[in-house]
Amino acid sequence: MRIIVGISGASGGILGLRMLRALAEQPGCETHLVMTEGAVQSIRYETDLDVQTFLDAADYAHPIDNLGALIASGSYKTDGLIIIPCSMKTLAGIVNGYSDNLLLRAADVCLKEQRKVILVPREMPLSAIHLDNMRKAVGYGCAICPPMLTFYNKPQSIDDMINHIIGKVILLLGLEPKVFAPWKGGA
Repeated sequence: MRIIVGISGASGGILGLRMLRALAEQPGCETHLVMTEGAVQSIRYETDLDVQTFLDAADYAHPIDNLGALIASGSYKTDGLIIIPCSMKTLAGIVNGYSDNLLLRAADVCLKEQRKVILVPREMPLSAIHLDNMRKAVGYGCAICPPMLTFYNKPQSIDDMINHIIGKVILLLGLEPKVFAPWKGGA
């Protein structure tokens, strides 16, 4: 399996790192990372991690401005794209076909090739524009998986909450997450 992971400039870049690490645990899964400049800034602001930590977690990392990268072509087969977190700017670019960087081009390629595109939008509260763009994205074939808190899994830490979010996204790829507490049904 070959998955593109995009990290855009919304709060929560740590989710992207955790996604890369979770995919690395999946047998035969190859990851291609693309980070926006906003992502790099957010990561530096929100964490004590070096950006190199994110780059090292991927099998391949591509510069945002490299529109000649393999993942910019439909003839390079991938199994999909996850943008985690997905900024509202990136969402707007996707739904309007504005492919001015590698992340947006990769999304455009995945959509035209009818490959999975999973967006993990990080914004709160949501405006009517944000909601309309999400509706359009679903209409174009994207899955929207906001990083919502859940409590049926009885989280004891932020780490537990992140594991649940990552697990939900991995399930959308048809894979089995290593750390995930699914709903077991009511009484």
